[in-house]
Amino acid sequence: MTKNIKTLIGVFCLGGMMLSAGLFTSCTENDDTVEEYANWQSKNETYWDNLYTTTQQKIKGGDTSWKIILNYTFQNQKQTTGSALTYRPENYIIAHVEQAGTGTTSPLYSDSVSMHYMGRLIPSTTYTSGLIFDKSWSSNQFNAATSRPVHSYIGLTYDAEGKPTSLVDGFTTALMSMHRGDHWTVYIPYQLGYGEKNSGVVPAYSTLIFDLRLNDFSHPGVKLKD
Repeated sequence: MTKNIKTLIGVFCLGGMMLSAGLFTSCTENDDTVEEYANWQSKNETYWDNLYTTTQQKIKGGDTSWKIILNYTFQNQKQTTGSALTYRPENYIIAHVEQAGTGTTSPLYSDSVSMHYMGRLIPSTTYTSGLIFDKSWSSNQFNAATSRPVHSYIGLTYDAEGKPTSLVDGFTTALMSMHRGDHWTVYIPYQLGYGEKNSGVVPAYSTLIFDLRLNDFSHPGVKLKD
């Protein structure tokens, strides 16, 4: 997988791109505009460290609704020296199971998935619940009866111009850990998201928070159903 490719579903759908103007503005002498993402890297790193620590404590206390999942690219690493493999908090994603599905298997990297999702950021100056930067349903609220799932490859693909695209590592890690019917809230550190650069309306160093529902998945050559 080409590690510098960091597109979620190619481009942000719906109205997200229309929000880009003005999101990164700073204070001026002529208006009352405030900086939306002041100290954003520090805020996101603190948010992640706190979330990781509290999630560890919940899991140790017996709460099975929380998961800390290692980045899929590290999961098959083998120890080659005398020292044990160690990983940092930002090498993991965190998931809260909102509802467990009935499936018993998980998608592979080469599979296609049918899913519903909504992505947002941590709270900022104006967006006190976090800016919603993308979602797969058109209404304000998810409706299982009317919302049509999005189909996507998990692994590396190529767009109409022949350019390679892929899901961000954190999103891929979540999908490859889910079962059919699972509904999770997924927290992705910026290192496994869009990293240190802006991506559309998402500023650099952003923790990504997804409401993610895995509807179905299929192996190569098998068509997905809605």
